[in-house]
Amino acid sequence: MLQVVIHAFLLALGLILPLGAQNVFVFNQGALQPRYARALPITLTASLCDTLLISLAVFGVSAVALGIAWIKTTLLSVGVLFLLYMGWVIWSSKPGGGASGQAERLGPRRQIVLTASLSLLNPHAIMDTVGVIGTSALRYEGWEKLAFAVTCIAVSWLWFHALALAGRIAGKADPSGRFLVVLNKVSAVIMWGTAIFLGLSLFK
Repeated sequence: MLQVVIHAFLLALGLILPLGAQNVFVFNQGALQPRYARALPITLTASLCDTLLISLAVFGVSAVALGIAWIKTTLLSVGVLFLLYMGWVIWSSKPGGGASGQAERLGPRRQIVLTASLSLLNPHAIMDTVGVIGTSALRYEGWEKLAFAVTCIAVSWLWFHALALAGRIAGKADPSGRFLVVLNKVSAVIMWGTAIFLGLSLFK
C-alpha cells in the first residue's frame, strides 16, 4: 500500500507543479486578496473540481466520454475560447495595492464561478487527469485504487492552498502592485499560448 501512495503522490505532484492557467490564476488571486481567508472560495473550488476530475478519471467514467470524438472536439473548442477570454480579462486588469484591483471586483460568487470554469473547461487539466492519472490507476484494484485516488486528491488540496498562500505572501511583499502587473501579463501570455496549442491540436 505504501508503494501505491508514493506512486500517487509523485504522479499527482508532477502533474500539478507546471505553471499552467489554473495555477497562475490561483496564485494571482491569492496575491490580490487583502487576506488569505478571502482566497478560500478559489482554493476550495479548485480543490473540489480536481477531486471530481480525479474521481472520474480513476473510476473510468470520463475516459468513456473522451473516447467519443465529438465530445473531445467540443471540450477542446470551449476550452480554447475560455482561455482566450480569461487571458484578455487578466491582461486588461490593473491591480493596485494588495487590497485593490481584482480583489475588490471579485466577490466570493464570481471567484467560485471563474475558478470552476477555469478548472472544468481546461482541456489540459482534463486530459492530464484522465490520460495520466486514469490510466495509471488501471493497475490497481479495491483498496489500492481507493488509496491511489485519495492520495492524488490530497496532493491537489494541499497544493492549491499552499499556492494561494504563496501568492498572498508575494502580494504583501509588493504593496506597490508592480509585481502583480507583471504577473498578470505573464499569466495572460501563458493562457493565450495554451489556447493556441490546444487550437492547433484540433487540426491534427
